[in-house]
Amino acid sequence: MIFVYGIKEHINPIKAQLSNVIHGCMQEVLGMPEGKRAHRFVPLDAEDFYFPDDRTSAYTVIEINMMQGRSKETQKALIKALFRQIEAEIGISPIDIEITLKEQPAHCWGFRGMTGDEARDLQYSVNV
Repeated sequence: MIFVYGIKEHINPIKAQLSNVIHGCMQEVLGMPEGKRAHRFVPLDAEDFYFPDDRTSAYTVIEINMMQGRSKETQKALIKALFRQIEAEIGISPIDIEITLKEQPAHCWGFRGMTGDEARDLQYSVNV
């Protein structure tokens, strides 16, 4: 599950494009299937979104929640791909992007009536 936070006036017009870029990076680096997209956009009023003085109104926070198992190298590759592709395709400078990967053990996930460690039909590998 991915959460994207930003100022409403900036984030709303680019939601679909940003979702496509994020998912493309997830596919490229993590091998996620096309249909595995769970993105939540949280557009905020400017007065509700405080950020560092040396950032612009394009400042965007991306939180990625995923099951534990990806190597440090894979995690770093995902972060770098996101910085690179978001800048190339949308024009947001890496200085205005903050990315946090949050991993939880599979037993802490619940979907389709089971926990993540019970799922045997995932169409992607967690251990990459």
